[in-house]
Amino acid sequence: MTLQTFGNRRQGVLALSFATALAVLLSACDRAPATTDSSGGAVPLLIAAEDTITLHPSALTAGPLITGSIQPERRADLRAEVSAMVLKVMRENGDIVHRGDVLVQLDDTSIRDALTSAEAAGRTAGMTLEQATRQLERQQTLRGSGMTTAQSLEDAEARRNNALSDFEAAKARIVSARQQLTRTLVRAPFDGIVSDRKVSAGDTAQPGKELIKVIDPASLRFEGVVSADQIGVVQARQTVSFRVNGYGDQDFAGRVRRVNPAANTATRQVEVLVDFAGPAQPRLAGLYAEGRVDAETRMALTLPASAIVRESDKTFAWVIKEGKVRKSPVTLGARNPRTGDYSLVNGAAEGEQVLRQPSALIKDGQAVQPDPAAHGAAPNDSTAKS
Repeated sequence: MTLQTFGNRRQGVLALSFATALAVLLSACDRAPATTDSSGGAVPLLIAAEDTITLHPSALTAGPLITGSIQPERRADLRAEVSAMVLKVMRENGDIVHRGDVLVQLDDTSIRDALTSAEAAGRTAGMTLEQATRQLERQQTLRGSGMTTAQSLEDAEARRNNALSDFEAAKARIVSARQQLTRTLVRAPFDGIVSDRKVSAGDTAQPGKELIKVIDPASLRFEGVVSADQIGVVQARQTVSFRVNGYGDQDFAGRVRRVNPAANTATRQVEVLVDFAGPAQPRLAGLYAEGRVDAETRMALTLPASAIVRESDKTFAWVIKEGKVRKSPVTLGARNPRTGDYSLVNGAAEGEQVLRQPSALIKDGQAVQPDPAAHGAAPNDSTAKS
């Protein structure tokens, strides 16, 4: 076989292989899923009820920012009133207490000794007073019969008066000692919960030392501050919407009870007390809270930020009209600082449906149809969600 004949056969084999590969590729392309329908249009967009928003007027509030913390109105910082050692702490943080319950017991040994001494001195002063009183009565009798001098009567009266003063002073010391004794038992002033235990057994308590804190969780309120340059629009009985750190996106409602008549000289902020106005209340005190005073309320159509498409300096929303999605230019107004929604000035009307989270693959004029999977049916293989 000549070299030329071998070369011609090799070229023929290569040509046949190329043709076979091309046929396989074309066959694969014929079996690939189509992205358009038979008429060349886009595949219908499958949507479920949760994919759309029906526009309805909602309350759009505006007002100054208020920040602060949740604090109980009824709270007691129980402190030592006598100098003594702590014998026992009856309650721990979080324990429920009732009015009159003993929370901390102090050592009363020295105070009982003082009470015993005061009571003995009181008995002595009482006997001295009785004796001085009898002597005064005898001197008065003798003076009436002329058998004693006026000076003796005056001396007896002075002794009786001194004895009476000593007796009254002894009674006061007894009362003071008894009061000191009762102060060695620190009791709950009202029904509540122990929020902070400050001492342990063996500590030395001096007058004024913090021992334990009790709060009433039923009296929680929002103690916030508002900037002084915005306090002019805040009034009593206005509603307040706020969120509490630790409770996620849960909204709490309140009502302004009182606006402090004086601003803080250091921060130039004004304290505002807010009562809870709804059944939802946090269970913990001291949590940070932030919200808005509803100083102004108006009705407007609103759109969440997820439904807004921005292109350069223009904004759009995908509105469903006559079974198709239309890219509609919209004009946005003020943003609700609490929910983050934008007020809608124009571009859509009340009752229209807007896509909640539009995809970048959606085409203007694309048909829409209900998603069968949202009703428990299997989706059609010939359609796909964009």
